[in-house]
Amino acid sequence: MKATFTAEMKAENIKQFLYNFTRLPHLAGTKENLHLAQQVQAEWKEFGLDSVQLVHYDVLLSYPDDTKPNYISITDEHGNEIFNTSLSEPPPPGYEAVRNVVPPYSAFSAQGMPEGELVYVNYGRTEDFFKLEREMGINCTGKIVIARYGKIFRGNKVKNAELAGAKGVILYSDPADYCAPGVDPYPNGWNLPGGGAQRGNVLNLNGAGDPLTPGYPAKEYTYRLDKDSAVGLPKIPVHPIGYHDAESLLRNMGGHAPPHSSWKGNLNVSYSVGPGFTTDYSTRKVKMHIHSNNEVRRIYNVIGTIRGTVEPDRYVILGGHRDSWVFGGIDPQSGAAVVHEIVRSFGKLKRKGWRPRRTVIFASWDAEEFGLLGSTEWAEENAKVLQARGVAYINADSSIEGNYTLRVDCTPLMYRLVYSLTKENVEKYSSYPVYHSVYETYEIVERFYDPSFKNHLTVAQVRGGLVFELANSVVLPFDCRDYASAVSTYAHIIYNLSRNHEEELATYNVSFDALFSAVKNFTEVAARFHERLQQIHINNLLAVRSLNDQLMFLERAFIDPLGLPGRPFYRHVIFAPSSHNKYAGESFPGIYDAMFDIKNKADQHEAWEEVKRQISIAAFTVQAAAGTLKEVA
Repeated sequence: MKATFTAEMKAENIKQFLYNFTRLPHLAGTKENLHLAQQVQAEWKEFGLDSVQLVHYDVLLSYPDDTKPNYISITDEHGNEIFNTSLSEPPPPGYEAVRNVVPPYSAFSAQGMPEGELVYVNYGRTEDFFKLEREMGINCTGKIVIARYGKIFRGNKVKNAELAGAKGVILYSDPADYCAPGVDPYPNGWNLPGGGAQRGNVLNLNGAGDPLTPGYPAKEYTYRLDKDSAVGLPKIPVHPIGYHDAESLLRNMGGHAPPHSSWKGNLNVSYSVGPGFTTDYSTRKVKMHIHSNNEVRRIYNVIGTIRGTVEPDRYVILGGHRDSWVFGGIDPQSGAAVVHEIVRSFGKLKRKGWRPRRTVIFASWDAEEFGLLGSTEWAEENAKVLQARGVAYINADSSIEGNYTLRVDCTPLMYRLVYSLTKENVEKYSSYPVYHSVYETYEIVERFYDPSFKNHLTVAQVRGGLVFELANSVVLPFDCRDYASAVSTYAHIIYNLSRNHEEELATYNVSFDALFSAVKNFTEVAARFHERLQQIHINNLLAVRSLNDQLMFLERAFIDPLGLPGRPFYRHVIFAPSSHNKYAGESFPGIYDAMFDIKNKADQHEAWEEVKRQISIAAFTVQAAAGTLKEVA
């Protein structure tokens, strides 16, 4: 039956779905995105799902002011504006008449019109600000900083700038990071044009979801914080610009030369860091004009279901977002089109009389671009049920980012299942030049990335295959031995990191022995569990259910109900987004954060005590996870 399911998926269908989904902008909180949700709902019903519902939430979103556009200017000594950045992107060919294209902006930026000297801060990473402040003696307090996109999540750049005392942040895409050599700008190639700018949110939610209802679903009955108390919002203005405008801002920078060649991009400027301009232009300042507003609007998830036969109370979930900054040719609609074809293929099987062993839930999330809001609110609303019944979640964002090789990121429990479906573990590019710009159209996908849509079909077959196996295998296709191996690897990585502080480890009596002992126990228990799994009689439904439950609940065993320090909504002891880059993951994040830049922490005794505390939490959690795999007495 799986072969029939896989063969049902067609590249031509995905191509048509992508075309349909990219005719208009689908910004969260707009009528266009509601209409797309209703279209998806109607088509999923037509495909044959048992139920399809629109599930709404009222969340805080952010939009530019239509009457007062955002821009950056250079002012002279009299306060006159002698240069202004572009207010919008030149539209791509064929889209000139499309209305409601939101101009480039940084969602959730603070309002304000700060004016001051400009400082170039490279990528705006923690280490970049350290370089400026500790090694070069450049104080960013009261300055406006300009950072290039790349390396880390834009919200972390803004947070770093806030901590450094900056009063505004300008973001831009440098050709060194967003233009492939020898490739023309769109529409003649797939590079970002000089007037293109990357939209995006600049929140630091740390898993909180809607900024006004952290931890709880944003429904009509929910208590809301006032906007001044909202979680994760930056306190300073932020704005993105194209690299042509960035070149104008950086052209006459004075002050210090760049500290290293790695600080230089591909613009025709010196990349001096400032502060301020050269002597000839020393009276000039940079001024930001940011008037965006935050407001509560309604968003809509589409939730579809195929009920399982044997274990209807066990849920396998496939979800991806639907909202886009503009047309979303790659992000997210290349993923949404694939999900649509997977749903259609499952529906076709169901119409022929087939049903999965477990219940399959399909989700089209809203407001992902504003901080994963739609999916987080749904998870918060259904937390108790999901904790008891959720088997696995497969996320389906963009199906392509380049046109080279396949990348799959997943829990170690699913390594072998993924290997069996892909036959190899290879990587592809992690970004693309026109990301979150108006030039991310259907045409750029069809002309440059995947003309035959065979890559989209491959992704559909892998994602669909994962869902099929998870929903239909008698024994869940999880392997706890891979988890044990991964945890051991992560433990050695974090220990090796600590060895940069050998003297302090001795002075403060810091030991990783308990953690390695727990890892050893977990590894042994996982091996024994796997042996029992090989001996199971698959017709003994109670025995199968018991072992499946142990596999299903293993991931939950790594959850600390108290959460990570300062990040209570991130609760996994083994995996979490990096505190310094939400785009990257960190293993043993509690220990890692406790040791980050530890040599510069004021109270060394307290700092190393926190390292010891985090090691003990990790050791306890790994040991507790091992306990969940032991044979039931």
